[in-house]
Amino acid sequence: MRRNLMLAEALLEAQSRSVLMITGAREVAALPLPPGVDCLALPGLGKSLSGSYHPRSLGISLEELIRLRADTILAAVQSFGPDVLIVDKKPLGVERELEPTVEWLHARGTARLVLGLRDVLDAADAVEREWEAEDSEATIRDRYDAVWVYGDPNVYDPVAEYGFSPEIAAKVRYSGYLDGRAGQPPAASTPGRDPLANLGLPPGRLALCVVGGGEDGFRIADAFARAELPAGMNGVILTGPFMPAERSELLRLRAVGRDLRVLRFVDDAGLLLDLADRVVAMGGYNTVCELLSRRKRALIVPRTDPRREQLIRAERTRDLGLLEMLHPDELRPAALGEWLARDAAPPERMLDRIDLDGLRRVPELLAEVVGAGRRAEVVNDG
Repeated sequence: MRRNLMLAEALLEAQSRSVLMITGAREVAALPLPPGVDCLALPGLGKSLSGSYHPRSLGISLEELIRLRADTILAAVQSFGPDVLIVDKKPLGVERELEPTVEWLHARGTARLVLGLRDVLDAADAVEREWEAEDSEATIRDRYDAVWVYGDPNVYDPVAEYGFSPEIAAKVRYSGYLDGRAGQPPAASTPGRDPLANLGLPPGRLALCVVGGGEDGFRIADAFARAELPAGMNGVILTGPFMPAERSELLRLRAVGRDLRVLRFVDDAGLLLDLADRVVAMGGYNTVCELLSRRKRALIVPRTDPRREQLIRAERTRDLGLLEMLHPDELRPAALGEWLARDAAPPERMLDRIDLDGLRRVPELLAEVVGAGRRAEVVNDG
C-alpha cells in the first residue's frame, strides 16, 4: 500500500497527469493522497498463515469474490483508459483476477504493461513452482513490456537467483530500493511536534517494534512487550491494522504501568522511525527500505513461513553488515532485552554502496517504456 503510493506520487511529480490506484487494502483511505492520485478499493482478501486466500469480510465464496474483483478491475481500467498498467508481483493477479484485464489491454494494443517486483519473492524452488502453476513466465514474455525490480542486484539479483529466461531477463530493469525520505528533512525535525509527549511518554530514548500489517506479528510484539527496556528507554509497539483485536488488547495490558505504548495504525510511521534509537521489526520490503534509508540500528526477526522472502532478505542484509537478524526460533523476551541494552554503532560498512535511488529512477524507467507523451498510470496493489 505504502510502496505503491510512493510510486504513484513519484510518477505523478515526474510526468503523469493522473494515477489511479486499485488496491485490496481499504486502509489506503486513511493515508493522504496527493492531487492527481485517487484510489479504488476492492472487496478485501484475507490470507491465512498457510498462504491461502479467503474473503476478508464478505460472506461469499472465494470464487465469487475473485469474480467480483476481476469484473471491478476490468470495468475501472476500461473506463479510465490508462496508458500504463503497473501490476504488483503477480502477472495475472491473485487467483488470475487480472487475466481479463491483461487480455483486454493486449487486444486493445494502446497501453503498456509493467510488472513491479520486490527484491526477493521467495526461495528459488518455491518461485519456480508458483510461476509454473500460474503461467507467469509465458504471461510476462507475451503480455508485459517491462519488469521493474525495486531493489539492488548487489543485495539480491532475481535474474540470477531465479534463473529468468533470456526473454524475461531482457525486460528487467533495476530501480534501486525505494527511499521515501529522499530529499525530505527527517520527520522528527518538524517544528511543534513532540510525539513522545503526545503519547504520554517521558523524555528519553525510544525503542520501536513494528510488525507490518500485523496478521502474524503478535509473537514478536509480545516478546517485545515482555522484554526489559533499558533505563531511560521508552517503548512503542505498532501492531498494524490487521492484528486481531484480542491480541492487541493483550499487548495493551502488558504495557500498563510501563513506559510502553501500543498503537494500531499511524498515518506517519516515518516520524516514529526517525525518533527511534533501536528498532525491532519483521523483514518486509517496505520496513527494510525505511531502516536502510535511516541508517537505523535494527534487529530483524523475519517471517519464515509460508514464504522465505523475509528470511532471505534478512540474511542478505545481515551478511552485508546492514542490519542485524534474530531467527524466530531464537525469539525470547530476554534476547530482545539483551539486544536493546547492547552498545553498538549503527551499521555503516555497506550503506553508502546500496542503491536507494529508486523513486528518482522509476520515472526514467516509465519514459523508457512509453516515451514522454503518455502520462496516465494505473497501479494495482493486488
